[in-house]
Amino acid sequence: MFPIIINLIAVILVLIGIILIFDARILTKKFFSFGDQNEATNGLKIVGFFIAIIGGVIIYFIK
Repeated sequence: MFPIIINLIAVILVLIGIILIFDARILTKKFFSFGDQNEATNGLKIVGFFIAIIGGVIIYFIK
């Protein structure tokens, strides 16, 4: 039962990471109000990439 819960959490992490990568521009416009949107978009994409990688590594090692 424990590996199933961990895998479910890891899949959710991967999905959150993918959403952050693909919707970074929309999320930046919606939640942040400062002028330089390109840097905020790049930051969200980098954070999303790392979250997706962490979720993928968890899925890979917990079988």
